[in-house]
Amino acid sequence: MFFGITDIWTYVIGAFFIVLLPGPNSLYVLSVAAQQGVRRGYRGAVGVFLGDTVLMVLAAAGAASALRAEPMLFDVVKYAGGAYLAWIGVQMLRGAWRSWRSHGTAGAADAAGPPAAEAGRPARDPFRKALTISLMNPKAILFFISFFIQFVDPSYGRPALSFLILGAICQLFSVLYLSTLIFAGSFLASQFRARHRLSAGLTSGVGALFIGFGARLATATLG
Repeated sequence: MFFGITDIWTYVIGAFFIVLLPGPNSLYVLSVAAQQGVRRGYRGAVGVFLGDTVLMVLAAAGAASALRAEPMLFDVVKYAGGAYLAWIGVQMLRGAWRSWRSHGTAGAADAAGPPAAEAGRPARDPFRKALTISLMNPKAILFFISFFIQFVDPSYGRPALSFLILGAICQLFSVLYLSTLIFAGSFLASQFRARHRLSAGLTSGVGALFIGFGARLATATLG
């Protein structure tokens, strides 16, 4: 046992693959970087890091146990989060449709911006929108409720240290993964500027995925 962590290598492997799974956090940061560049991408990523930290603290403080003990409370969280993610997806689809219809007109260059803006107005504040998306992320919620807390020995005298180590490992993977996506998104930005309909098509695909994430959260169970 390592500082109250019952099986650290199982956690490391599990956390690594869970972080790599596509989710609203990674897709949003990628879209921000593609539309606004590296600096804006990292601003969104910081929102994700903070949101995940909040979820970690809540899980460590017993929120996960509270959600398990009160199914109605979990239902409120999952339906509200699911509706929010679906709303973002619908806004992205609407923005992509407007960009598609505007292709070839004098305002086409301006129309390429709305998909990202409709995804949460990243040009104004990607940090705030990314923070909200992170807190509503079904992958993160289920991870911290069902996986994160299982690796801390309840008999260990300093569980806060155990949770801190687990959280640091998860955040390290997240930093590396989102950084890769940000620089990939920055490369895509030049392609989007030259191909407005490509941008609209990809934005509509991301919007559909957000709707899917919302549906997934709304139908999630604690198992």
